[in-house]
Amino acid sequence: MNATPSSPERALVLAGAGAAGNAWELGLIAGLSDAGVDLTAADLIVGTSAGSTVAAQITSGTRPAELYAAILAEVPARHAGDAGPGRGRGPSVSGPSYLEWSNTLIGAAEDASDMRRRMGAAALEMDASDGSGQTRWREIVAARLPRHDWPPQPLLIAAVDAHTGEPVVFDRHSGVELVDAVAASTSNGFAGTYRIGENRYINGGYRRSENADLAAGYGRVVVLSPFGGRSRMPREWGMDLATQVSELRAGGSRVETVFPDAGAGDVFNAKASDPATRPQAARGGYDQGRALAERLAETWR
Repeated sequence: MNATPSSPERALVLAGAGAAGNAWELGLIAGLSDAGVDLTAADLIVGTSAGSTVAAQITSGTRPAELYAAILAEVPARHAGDAGPGRGRGPSVSGPSYLEWSNTLIGAAEDASDMRRRMGAAALEMDASDGSGQTRWREIVAARLPRHDWPPQPLLIAAVDAHTGEPVVFDRHSGVELVDAVAASTSNGFAGTYRIGENRYINGGYRRSENADLAAGYGRVVVLSPFGGRSRMPREWGMDLATQVSELRAGGSRVETVFPDAGAGDVFNAKASDPATRPQAARGGYDQGRALAERLAETWR
C-alpha cells in the first residue's frame, strides 16, 4: 500500500500524543521552516493518531507559520482532547481511566496481534447505539483540517480494524475520505470506535506505535515522537520506536528521531489530551525546531 516515488528520498513520520503532541509537532515544523528546513516537502508523510491530524494540516497548503500562530491564538477550555468518537461516554467517572483500561488489555495479551484484537473488542463494547458521538467526532476532526481532500503527495494514515484487530493504512487510493481516515486514526478506543461504512476502527498507534516502518525504502527519514519513543508494550513485541529505527537503518535508511525537550513542558503523559497544554507545547516545539535546524538540514537537504 506504500505507494512510493520511483526514487524515494525523504519521509516524515508524525507520531501521536493528543493535543500536546499535535501542538509540539506543528510548532517544531514551523520553527524548522522559519530556519530554512521544510519538512512539509517530504516525499512521504506518515501520520498516526494526533500525528495524522498534523499530516493533514501541513499538506493542506497552509503555511507552518499560520498553523503555529493559530495554536497561540487558541483559548482552550479544559476538557479531554483526542478522546475519540464517543467522548463523554464509555466508563463512568468513577471507573477506570484510559491508561488503566488500556494497560489491563495490554497486560492480558499474548502478543501484538492479540493486543489489537482485545483492544478492538473492548472498544466495540463501548460504542453508543445512536451514532451521535461519531457525528460529533467527525465534525471536530473536520474543523481542525484546513482542507478535506487528500493531498497529491503520498500520505499514509494508520488505524486498526476493530472487528479483526488487523492493521490498516489509509491513503488517497483507499476510497476513504481524508476526514474519516484522520477520525479513525485518532479514535483511542476507550470511548468507542469510528465507523466507516460497515467497518469500525481504533487508534493507529495500536498498529505499531509511531508506525515508522511505513517509511521503509526511503533514504532519509525524520521521526517526530512526542512520547520520546517510549512504549507501554513489551519490548519483545517490536512495537517500540527503537526497533523500528533499527529496521529502517538495516534497510539502508538514514534516520533522525526528534523528541520534545524541556521547553515543551512536562505534558507528554496523562495530560497530553488537555488542550490547555497546547500553547506551551507549540512554543517549545518552535524553539526546538529553530535550534535543531542546522543538524536536521544535513539530513533533510
